[in-house]
Amino acid sequence: MRTFLIALTLVALSTLAAAEKVSPPDAGVAFNDLLERHWEWTLRNYPEFASSLGDQRYAQAWTDLTVAAHEKRYQELGEFLQILDTIDISALDDDAQMNATLFRRQIQNARDTHPYRQWLVPMSPMNGIQTADQLADNMQFTSADDYRNWIARLEGFTELTEQTITLMQIGLNDGIVAPQVLVQRLPEQVRALLVDTPAQSSFYQPFESMPGIDSETAQTLRNNAQAAIADHVLPAYRTLLAFLEQDYLPDARASVGISDQPNGADYYALMAAQFTTTALTPDEIHNIGLAEVERIRNEMLTIIADLEFDGGFAEFLDFLRSDPQFYFADAEDLLTAYRATSKRIDPELVRLFGKLPRTPYGVKPIPDAIAPYTTTAYYNPPAGDGTRAGTYFVNLYRPEVRPTYEIEVLTVHEAMPGHHLQIALAQELGDVPDFRRFLSFTAFVEGWGLYSESLGGELGLYRDPYSKFGQLTYEMWRAVRLVVDTGMHAKGWSRQKAIDFFTANAAKTPHDIANEIDRYIAWPGQALAYKIGELELKRMRAQAEQTLGDAFDVRAFHDQILSRGAIPLDVLETYFQRWLQRQITARD
Repeated sequence: MRTFLIALTLVALSTLAAAEKVSPPDAGVAFNDLLERHWEWTLRNYPEFASSLGDQRYAQAWTDLTVAAHEKRYQELGEFLQILDTIDISALDDDAQMNATLFRRQIQNARDTHPYRQWLVPMSPMNGIQTADQLADNMQFTSADDYRNWIARLEGFTELTEQTITLMQIGLNDGIVAPQVLVQRLPEQVRALLVDTPAQSSFYQPFESMPGIDSETAQTLRNNAQAAIADHVLPAYRTLLAFLEQDYLPDARASVGISDQPNGADYYALMAAQFTTTALTPDEIHNIGLAEVERIRNEMLTIIADLEFDGGFAEFLDFLRSDPQFYFADAEDLLTAYRATSKRIDPELVRLFGKLPRTPYGVKPIPDAIAPYTTTAYYNPPAGDGTRAGTYFVNLYRPEVRPTYEIEVLTVHEAMPGHHLQIALAQELGDVPDFRRFLSFTAFVEGWGLYSESLGGELGLYRDPYSKFGQLTYEMWRAVRLVVDTGMHAKGWSRQKAIDFFTANAAKTPHDIANEIDRYIAWPGQALAYKIGELELKRMRAQAEQTLGDAFDVRAFHDQILSRGAIPLDVLETYFQRWLQRQITARD
């Protein structure tokens, strides 16, 4: 999930910067004003994000990707911190002080990463302008103006593509370039968008059904949309395809580790710290991963022994990957199974949670254009204004390689009680600034998702030993991530060595493993957050259970963990210990 960072206009910043430190009672007013300004700046500078929240004021625009825009945002972030320093934070109440802590952390993270210029690599198999059509899934089309806004975005696609190509060309010149193993996937993705007629384009999908729009207006809008696709979108993609094949791919780097780029080792250490919100070094994380792999493997071996399987660990993994009993031949059957599992989980949640989100979610297939290149599933949050439900997207590409024993564990991670429960609750927080409702510290968000997988047994899942093995496979998958991500980016591992380690320890299919490894290559450090976050959450629960004994209430524990939205693990620890002390006092 993308974290959108913030700043203020230069005029407002320079005016505030000249002021004395603001103290009570004006500190609270000044800080709230700062947050309001930051939120408006965010929506204006990241119009796609605004659209996804239901704010259509900037729905005709794309984010400015020029170098000048990147530098301007960086400069404004620095001035933004200066303004924060003019406010006497100690004069604020506890909640506002936490807001200030998170606000500063978010901005500082962005400033720390900017000098490494990874924004010169704006495309990967998972992200980039070859996925721009998916923005329509996050928008509401209820009025003629909504369609006109989308047409305006289509007409601006030429400029967006030019900006993207310019960044990549600068990256080529400066040695900041994507690995060849990733770039070679991009032409096929772009080529899939080059349809014969505009009406076949995925960008045209909103115009296929236009309820509430009179026929004459609808026809005019359809004609304009097709013209915009024909004149801007398709030519832009043809230009991009030529650039990728003729210029970028031949000079993409052969190595996969980010440490091979200028200042890459320092960048990776920074990413490890930011994504895990800890002070752990890549070496320490690597060793944690190795220990977790060994622990989980022993649990897997116990299941294999209980099943009296005739063979060893490697043979059992081959059996899971190849036996037809674990796979659907038809994509619709696979989708039905995902939806049925979701419905089975929902009624059980009240046993573990005192507060559940009001916002619903749905289960949909991942779009065909990206399904071959992306992960098994992902979650798309609901609109901030409540006009669109959350979506649990599942991959139906080649159902014959998508095992049934992973359906339960994947669903508790991506939907309930995983991402949908946590993110929807965060968006429904009451008296908090807007930026807090959509804040996304990966160690918390993904750590919660992985922790949720461990709750499956308490929700009546994993009763089948193969499904339980699937849960362990997913936990192993995240432990393996610690090893292979640090291996490739900090220890010089090759892509093949990472694939081999993954294959030897987890029952995922070769297709999924290759996609996963390429994801880690494209997104250094992000994969570390899952296991580190989960381990911290499990540690907190174990401490609470041991300390409180019979007074421990799992519903109260979960509600406390989720009560502030996604926050860094070190901040969560502070509030958890305060809660635990209150529970001790109440018990005694």
